[in-house]
Amino acid sequence: MEWLYVLMPIAGVKIFWPGLIILGVGVGIIGGFFGMGGAWMVTPGLNILGFPMAFAIGTDIAHMAGKSLISTMRHGKFGNVDYKLGMIMLVGTVVGFEAGAQMVMWLERIGSVEKVVRWIYIGLLAFIAWMVFHDVAKRRAKEKAALARGEKLTGLETGVEWHKTLHKIKIPPMVHLKEAGIYCSAWLPIFVSFFTGWLAGILGIGGGLIRMPALIYMIGCPTHVAVGTDLFEVAISGLYGAATYTWKGRTELVAAMIMLVGAAMGAQVGAVATKYIKGYGIRIAFGLAVIGCMLSILLKLVQPWLPAYKDLLNTASTVLVLGLVVAMSSYIFVRMVQGVKMELASKNRKS
Repeated sequence: MEWLYVLMPIAGVKIFWPGLIILGVGVGIIGGFFGMGGAWMVTPGLNILGFPMAFAIGTDIAHMAGKSLISTMRHGKFGNVDYKLGMIMLVGTVVGFEAGAQMVMWLERIGSVEKVVRWIYIGLLAFIAWMVFHDVAKRRAKEKAALARGEKLTGLETGVEWHKTLHKIKIPPMVHLKEAGIYCSAWLPIFVSFFTGWLAGILGIGGGLIRMPALIYMIGCPTHVAVGTDLFEVAISGLYGAATYTWKGRTELVAAMIMLVGAAMGAQVGAVATKYIKGYGIRIAFGLAVIGCMLSILLKLVQPWLPAYKDLLNTASTVLVLGLVVAMSSYIFVRMVQGVKMELASKNRKS
């Protein structure tokens, strides 16, 4: 089965190339749908496939930048991108990203990058999964209360409403964000983008894993606008991140190109799917994907304590992360096809 493995010339490791294709196509669909580069799956996925963590980070950022740019153009046609908000956030993102990247170089020098990055991932994924499902539970409670009063919630009502508190901070300059329908202090998106940029630099992600929930819960964007705006931000920050990691010699361009070919096609599917799957359908699917990714990393982390089961745990981790990508992308694709069929049937009836 040697033909299923390809040597990565910069990293110096042999990689299961069908795994790269599965990651590329699947994460292209998932990333275009959720509004992020998908690095929250790809970085652990590349690490599980055999890349050292620093190379997994740099390689994923390079692949992510090109794919997110393609998705952004598609979302822009649907009016899902608030370019003004994205440009404001770019300031904090770039500064925060460089701070995080320098921290990774330091962790690599002291030999702690693998362990530290994985544990940060676990903590972050656990928090985000809790936040998403806590929001869904509160939203459902509000729906029941409104139904009891004979009322119906609007599509913009959320369960978690941290953004309403943050909008009370009126530090100049104040900005009006038309597509997002928000009026707030410019310092709010700048602060959020710095923090998410810092974590992105450490974890090797475009920031979408953190920024998309932050846009919804802290800034107050509608879900579909958060998706498109985040992809715009991921594309810009990803291009910068790819350049800085390539300069540091931690980018495996062969792997990035293999994934990008599939991701470019998948991103189109994911972006179109947001037209048919709205609001809390996106959030619930996102929460389930986060939990699956967290479990795959945990299987890697427990290996030192269960050496007798190392091969079994490694295989289970690989199967889980690739299976998650296949399952999520298949679900999104099927829902998109169903939505297109319903739309065409509706047009035929009207004609």
